[in-house]
Amino acid sequence: MSVSVTLQKSMARSLDAVSSVMQHIVMIAGLFFLLGVVGFVFKGPEENSSLKAASSASNAVAAESVPAGNVLDVSFMTPAGDNAAVSPKPHFVGVLDYVKRRYRVSPEAVQPVFEVAELIGRERRIDPLLILAIIGVESGFNPFAESSMGARGLMQVIPRFHMDKVPEGMGVHHLFDPAVNIQVGVRVLEEAIRRRGGLIAGLQYYAGSSSSAGSYANKVLAEKARLEKAASR
Repeated sequence: MSVSVTLQKSMARSLDAVSSVMQHIVMIAGLFFLLGVVGFVFKGPEENSSLKAASSASNAVAAESVPAGNVLDVSFMTPAGDNAAVSPKPHFVGVLDYVKRRYRVSPEAVQPVFEVAELIGRERRIDPLLILAIIGVESGFNPFAESSMGARGLMQVIPRFHMDKVPEGMGVHHLFDPAVNIQVGVRVLEEAIRRRGGLIAGLQYYAGSSSSAGSYANKVLAEKARLEKAASR
């Protein structure tokens, strides 16, 4: 009988111990859960703030990577819609037709070149038809033309001589961009005319000739005359 009572008391103590351990485990688990919730509540906004700050910093770096004041406005080169029709200016109709036939190029492809030549020519007070004549002689209106001497693009600009004329923030590969190439090419032409004191000598110098007159200038001026005749039709 005493053994039975002792056994029952021992089992009761064991159950009490197990119950106490379970209670402690539940309390500890609840404490961890509570700490996790509190941490999430207070940490969440902090993390969001960090993300916003990082995003703002990233946007600021991206904005600073684009040099201000050096972007050419060539928005007129892009049609209003995917199926927008190309409508050349009236004084370019005959010239476009001539260039299409002589150089076997699409009018839609060269019209933006005409627009850039007119824009820059008007700004720099250089006859746009002279610019187009040089383009015809130099590259045949191929914006990706490259010579054995390393001359690039429509007006065949040689990078190692004229990178100082390329807009800040742009590299050698931008010389294949028609807008950049014409802008740089016209500056090269202006410098050549200024150094040699006249158009013919300047054209010769543009081609790398030390002669004040020669075949290159004659070729360019003859092409300009053909463009003027085409424009008058």
